[in-house]
Amino acid sequence: MPDIVCNPIIDDVAAEAMQLNLCFLDGPGRARQVPFTFSPAPISAHTLGRMETVAPLLGRLTQTLAARPELIRTVHAPLVAGDAFFAEMFAMHEQLHFGTGDPVRVPLLLQRSDFLPDRHDGARLVECNSIAAGMAPFGEQAHQLHTYIRRRWPEEFARYHTASPGTLLPNPATAGMAAAITAAAGQIDRELGVGEADPGFLMVVQENEDNIFDQRLLERQLQAQGLRTYRRTFRQLHQQLSSGPNQSLQLAGCGTIHVVYLRAGYQYRDYIATDLDTRQCCDAICATRMFIERHRVAVNATVAQQLATSKRMQLHLAGGGDLLLAELGFAEGERELMLATFAAMRPVDGNSAERLLAEGGSAEWVLKNQGEGGGHCLFDRDVLERLKSLHP
Repeated sequence: MPDIVCNPIIDDVAAEAMQLNLCFLDGPGRARQVPFTFSPAPISAHTLGRMETVAPLLGRLTQTLAARPELIRTVHAPLVAGDAFFAEMFAMHEQLHFGTGDPVRVPLLLQRSDFLPDRHDGARLVECNSIAAGMAPFGEQAHQLHTYIRRRWPEEFARYHTASPGTLLPNPATAGMAAAITAAAGQIDRELGVGEADPGFLMVVQENEDNIFDQRLLERQLQAQGLRTYRRTFRQLHQQLSSGPNQSLQLAGCGTIHVVYLRAGYQYRDYIATDLDTRQCCDAICATRMFIERHRVAVNATVAQQLATSKRMQLHLAGGGDLLLAELGFAEGERELMLATFAAMRPVDGNSAERLLAEGGSAEWVLKNQGEGGGHCLFDRDVLERLKSLHP
C-alpha cells in the first residue's frame, strides 16, 4: 500500500507545528520544527496510572536525598578524581553545606522523570532530571498538534495511529509548572515582606541556546500570572547580582528576584569562562551559582537537588533496595512501587562488554553516561561498540 502521507499533508502539519511553537532556533531569525510523530505512541491506562502514582514519590525521594549532605558527599566523592564536572559540583556542594553558613535558598523542585516502556515489565525509570527539566511545554503542544491532525486529516491519522480506538490525553504541563513557580514566588514575597504585585522570575539559559521556544511558552504563562520574567546566561549574571534587604536577591536594573530557574548548569561547558575566572577554571560561574543559593529565593535546581538525581545516586539507590528506601522514610507500599519502577543498573568496568556478550548481547540494555537530560543514550549494538572502545 503506498504511503498516504503526501507532501501537502506534511506541509500542513509542519506549518501547524511551527504555529504551535514546536520549534528549535535555527540561526538568527530562523526556526525549524522539532522532530515529531504523526500520531502519539500508545500507552496502557495501567502503565500511565503507575507512572502518575510513582512520579510524586520520586519527587519526594529527590528532596529527601538533597536534604542529606553527608549522603551526597559519600556517594559522589569517588567521582571527583576522574570527572572534572563532578569535581566542580562536589566542590560547590562542599562550600555550600560544609562551609561557613548554610544556604538560605528555598529548594523548588521542577522534576522530569524519564521512563522507557518495557514489553514485559511496563515503564522503567531511566533517570530523574532536577535541573533544566524542560520539554513540558512541548509535551503539551504535541497533544494539541495530534488533536489537530486527527481533526484535519482523520483518515491519515487513523492509518498511522497504532492504538485505535484510543484517547488523546490532555497534558496541561505548562500551566502546572507555572502554578508551582507562581506559588513559590508568592511564598518568597511574603517572607521578604515586600508585597510586590509582580514578583521576579529569572531563567538562567545556555549561551547560543536553540531550545528557546519551549522556554518562552513557560515565560508567557508566567507573564499571564503577573510575574516579571528575565532571561540571562551565567556570563551575563557575572557581577550583576547583589544582596538586598532580608537576604533578598537583586538583579541589576530589575529589582528583587523571587524565583531562579536553571536551564543551564548541567554540563561542564556551562561553567567555563576563561575571561572571567581569576584563580582557576570555572570559579567565576560557580561563584555566581553559589551566590544565588546564599539568598532567600526559590531555586530550581539547587546543587544538592542536582546531585540527588545524578546517575551515581541512582545507582546507589538501585543497589540499596528496600532497606535504603525505608531509612529514607518511605512506607512499605511506596517502596514496593518505586522498586518495581527502578530499572536494573550496572556500573561500567573493563569487563562489561565481555559480560554482556556472555549473557546474550546488549539488546535489553541502555548505556547512559553521567550526563543530565534525555540524551546520552546508546542502544543495542551501539552499546557493545562503545564499551569496547572505553579504556578504564
